[in-house]
Amino acid sequence: MTDAATTEEPGIRFADLTTLRVGGPIGRLVTATTPDQLVAHVREAEASGGPWMVLGGGSNLLVGDDGFAGTVVHIATRGIEVHPGDDEGTVRLRVQAGENWDELVAFTVTRGYSGLEALSGIPGSVGASPVQNIGAYGQEVSDALIGIEFLDEGADEPRFMSADELELGYRTSVLKQGLRGVVVSVEFALHDTTAEREVLGEPVGRPVAYAQLAQALGVQLGDRVPVARVREAVLALRSGKGMVLDPDDPDSVSAGSFFTNPIVSEHVARTLPGDAPRWYLDPDEPDEVTPLAELEARSPLDAFLAHQAEVEQAEQRSDAAPDEPLVKLSAAWLIEHSGIRRGFALPGSRAGISTKHTLALTNRGGASAEEIAQLARFVQGRVQAEFGITLHPEPVLIGLEL
Repeated sequence: MTDAATTEEPGIRFADLTTLRVGGPIGRLVTATTPDQLVAHVREAEASGGPWMVLGGGSNLLVGDDGFAGTVVHIATRGIEVHPGDDEGTVRLRVQAGENWDELVAFTVTRGYSGLEALSGIPGSVGASPVQNIGAYGQEVSDALIGIEFLDEGADEPRFMSADELELGYRTSVLKQGLRGVVVSVEFALHDTTAEREVLGEPVGRPVAYAQLAQALGVQLGDRVPVARVREAVLALRSGKGMVLDPDDPDSVSAGSFFTNPIVSEHVARTLPGDAPRWYLDPDEPDEVTPLAELEARSPLDAFLAHQAEVEQAEQRSDAAPDEPLVKLSAAWLIEHSGIRRGFALPGSRAGISTKHTLALTNRGGASAEEIAQLARFVQGRVQAEFGITLHPEPVLIGLEL
């Protein structure tokens, strides 16, 4: 292990390094461009005895205006290795944590690898992807993840953690729930469509699993289409919501979806108006959802088996009785029907709801972190008052509370 050639960057603020463009000064910023530097920087920060944190793409982070007085290790490592997969027709990718996520997706699509194409346009770094178990349009990182190389707090060397060990769930993992350490690299298993190219003329991806995406593609759910077409459609959908970073689009100055979709008991879900979107969690794919009507139309045996699996999840929820299934709600619907519309802003505030999507809180120019937090609290309060449901933030908060 070589020592890090420490490069300190004074005078940097979180506003310079996050997609929300807010956040106060950084006490000490060091950048790691190789895995060895990353390990060395983290070990040095730990040995100092002071506070420290790591920073990737800054797309899922809201830091207070006072900043962070400790050491910030900026992960800027690069590298994508492609190896034969364990199964026929698959490849195995080992990707350094500092790689840009969307550039990785573009790389896989160009090569004809399927499994990440519906995650196009999501900002941030590869190392952050398993922390949140990022997902969109019917795909999640957990669908393709083999595992990660992880440096535990206090450890001298990284260790391998399998996807099962990460306990991936809806926008969560053991990494987000408190396991201290740093993701050094991430491994994925993807479907290699190059053999199909010879038959079909172009690489065809996994079945389309999201209704809005299927509609945009002009296909049926379950159809398979070229991975490049999926990426193109997803980028168009995300751009229409201001969810693709674009210097010419003020609505993209955000952290993406600021609130996660609530997961509540069936009892709570049935208190909402009849037109409120709601889905039973599918026990076979915990982070996908099955419409209520479809689940209720299952055979008694299928419904019973589904119910039994959901009970295990419900027991972990304080708002659910031990025998109640869980239901996913739409945070966007709750916000809109609490009276908050696209483009809304508090009087005099430079923070506002996106004009394209109510789940995004945006910096309209010169906003402070506290203004973003004030708007988030207001949204939470309106939804709580109207529906009795608490929305939880998706970004990591540092030096702020909602």
